[in-house]
Amino acid sequence: MTILKHFILIAAILFTANMQSQTQYEQGMQKAFDLWETNPIEASQLFERIANAEPDNWLPPYYAAETLILNGFTKLNDKSALEAQLNKAQNFLNDATAISKENPEIMVMQALLYTVYVASDGAKYGMTLSGKVMALYTKAEAIAPNNPRVVLNKADWEIGGARYFGQDTQPFCKDVERALELFATFKPESKFAPSWGKERAEEILKDCK
Repeated sequence: MTILKHFILIAAILFTANMQSQTQYEQGMQKAFDLWETNPIEASQLFERIANAEPDNWLPPYYAAETLILNGFTKLNDKSALEAQLNKAQNFLNDATAISKENPEIMVMQALLYTVYVASDGAKYGMTLSGKVMALYTKAEAIAPNNPRVVLNKADWEIGGARYFGQDTQPFCKDVERALELFATFKPESKFAPSWGKERAEEILKDCK
């Protein structure tokens, strides 16, 4: 075998191995998304296993956190279970942030985690976490002003605050309208990059009207 053929063979083997690895990752991620619909806890566990196999990829720990955070809104009255779940989600967000610093998508998810705490016990967490939530959205907006999830979730938080204090929500409803316009043209950076939020924007606009 000539040296050239030898290198071509090695390159082909490496290419094939890489393609198989990508396929396993894609299959695993798709399975986790499918599982999310019926069992978010198991989905989070699968995202965690993918994260362990993909240590340089922020998406698996991001989704491992998101499944737990969104599920947390259904456990607001079970304080001990919620605390354990959110602590685990926080660890996943820490991992994601270590991989992808200054990432507005992760900032939005961190703000949502704090929001679950506030929703579970406003008297306990409202004063300490409300400012952190707003600071995260403001920072994310400065980095990615046209990211629809940033615009939407910042407006959603502000609408909640306005309703709590008996203030007009319409200025923030206009931001939700803008977010919906941004969703129409937004293109995720990769196959599994965050693209959620459009349905939530539509729901909020119905309440606004």
